[in-house]
Formats: sequence, structure tokens, C-alpha cells
Amino acid sequence: MKLENNVAHFTSPLYLESGRILEPYKIAYETYGELNEDASNVVLVCHALSGSHHAAGHYEGDKKAGWWDELIGDGKAIDTNKHFVISTNVIGSCFGSTGPMHNNYPSHNLFRLKFPVLTIKDMIKAQKQLLSQLGIHHVKAIIGGSMGGMQALQFAVDYPNFSDKIISLASTYATQPWAIAFNKVAVEAIRRDPRFENGQYDKDAFKENGLDGLAIGRIAGHISYLSPDSMNKKFGRNYVNNDGLFELFGRYEVERYMEYNTDNFSKNFDPLSYLYIVKAINTFNLSRGYDSLYDAIIRIKAETILISFKGDYLFFPREMEHIHTMMQRNKQTSSYYEIDSNYGHDAFLVEIDKFDSIIKETLEN
Repeated sequence: MKLENNVAHFTSPLYLESGRILEPYKIAYETYGELNEDASNVVLVCHALSGSHHAAGHYEGDKKAGWWDELIGDGKAIDTNKHFVISTNVIGSCFGSTGPMHNNYPSHNLFRLKFPVLTIKDMIKAQKQLLSQLGIHHVKAIIGGSMGGMQALQFAVDYPNFSDKIISLASTYATQPWAIAFNKVAVEAIRRDPRFENGQYDKDAFKENGLDGLAIGRIAGHISYLSPDSMNKKFGRNYVNNDGLFELFGRYEVERYMEYNTDNFSKNFDPLSYLYIVKAINTFNLSRGYDSLYDAIIRIKAETILISFKGDYLFFPREMEHIHTMMQRNKQTSSYYEIDSNYGHDAFLVEIDKFDSIIKETLEN
């Protein structure tokens, strides 16, 4: 598989939904495969909260593959022998695109909390600018899970003629209070951590030891991404062998798992980026800017594939099914699949074998 890693720079202003302007800005992105002569084989992949543009393949010396490597590649469901796949890093992130820890042009001071609040609409507008710069004005499909699924749906509503197919997994039409409440744990844990310093911390301040507030908040996130059944299956009531049962801070295996994963995450993800992206997720609402959800959904012209997971306790299957029901009433082209899974929200990253055939068939139909 041919993999290329790039950064695109933009000097024209990006007008944001808040009324503010981002200028200049940059977007990190990767491409996989080859663009055909008439540019009709483009598939845009959108990432979730903690993801990046590194969706597939390996970097030199890197043991861990991209986050959807099982799905994207030569001969895989998103076949890079046939499709030219573009994966972008959203603005506001900390993996190469312009975010709160970049310079607030024309000064050399970092944006920090002066960075504008972003929305999913802003993220896809920036991606569309990237594609235009690459000479791509229409795509075959847009695919994403969780926040990536939000982006795919927003593309379908805001730019109805831009993509032939929309595939949204484990997402929703508007973030509900249950999900916002989980996000609130992370927001408050970060804000109340003294080392956060109200966003005035040094760049790369947490590379070695991480930020405790982000680690704690990420534990809440992990709980929402899994399910009771998946936790029972993965950990049971197993206790860490070297920890005494009657030691106050002795741990069950599930506790050690949370510590290990969240500590590493807090070293690699910038806390300000986390806050800004969580805000974009919380404010996601397909109906904003339109008179109603019906008026937003009726704009969709693309063939729309909606995939939910039975054990998802963050974005419940009924939320995706609601979109499908509306589209069916409007006689729009949509398909809905509820995957039988006990894994939880993260099933879209883990249980690829349960839905890859749906994506393959959709792209090759």
C-alpha cells in the first residue's frame, strides 16, 4: 500500500460557525493508494476524538499501525488497490493540524485559550478546503465512526452533492445529555488540575509524566467506550497478582488497565486540544442552522449507511435508527445495521470483522 504523509497550508481565512476567523491554518493528512485519472475513486476517512490522520499502515520504526489498519489497505474492505483514501487530522487536534498550542499569527504567542471554539461544521469546512486544494471536488464516499461519523453526517447535510455515499458508524444526530455528562468529568478533571495552569502550561509539559486531570477524565471516557459485558469478559473479578487484597490501593485488573491506558494517553494528547474537541462533540447537532432536524435530514442526497452497535452505551443504537427512520419516511436512500456486539462504543475500532463486509459491499456496489 502506498502511504504518504503531508501537511497542507492555507492562507485564506476559514470562517467559523462562531463568527470568528482562523487564518492562517494547516491540516495534516495521509493518503493511501493512487488517485485515478478522473478522480472518481476518492474515499475520505474521518477520525474520532482521540484519533489522528494516521488511519492505516505503519510509520518506520513504529510497532503500532494506524487506528483503522484492519479496514484500510490492499485487498481490505476499503481497498487501496481500488480507492484513493484520504485521512485528515481535524483542526483543533494536537497531531499536526492547527490547534490551541500553535502560534496565534502574526504573534509568536501560542493560542492557548484564545483559540476559537470549533464545531463539527468547522472541521468539515476545513477538510473540504483541503480537498479543493488537492483538486478534488467530489468524492465516492465519506466514512467515519463516533466523532468521525458526526463529520460524515455533517458533510451529507451541509454539502449534499459532494459525496456519493456516506457511511457513519457509532454516531448520532445530536450529542445527548448522557454523553455530555461523561465528557464533563474529563473537562472538570483537566480544569481543576493545578498543573493545567488555566492553559498556561509549557508546550510539551506533560510528555514525561502526563497530566493527572486528563488521565482521570480519560478513565470516564474509557468506561463509556466499553460495556458491562465486555468488561466482565475481559477482566472478570481478577485481582492483580502482586497487589494484596487487603492493601487499600490494591487493584483489580480492570483498575490496572484503566491506569495504564489513561496514563499513556495523558502523555501523548494535549489537554487543551482534548477540551476543544470535546466541546465540538458536545455542541454537535445536525439541526443547527436549519429549522428542524427534518429540514437538515431532507437535504441528504447521498446513499447513507448507518451502523450502530448493540452494546454502545455512549451513542445508543436508537439514535442512528432515528436518522434511518426519517430518511425512509422521506424516501431517501438509506440502510441501517445494528451490529450484535457486547463490546461497547469502541466496537467500531475493534470488531472490524462484524461490519467490514458492509463497507466493502457499499464501496464496490
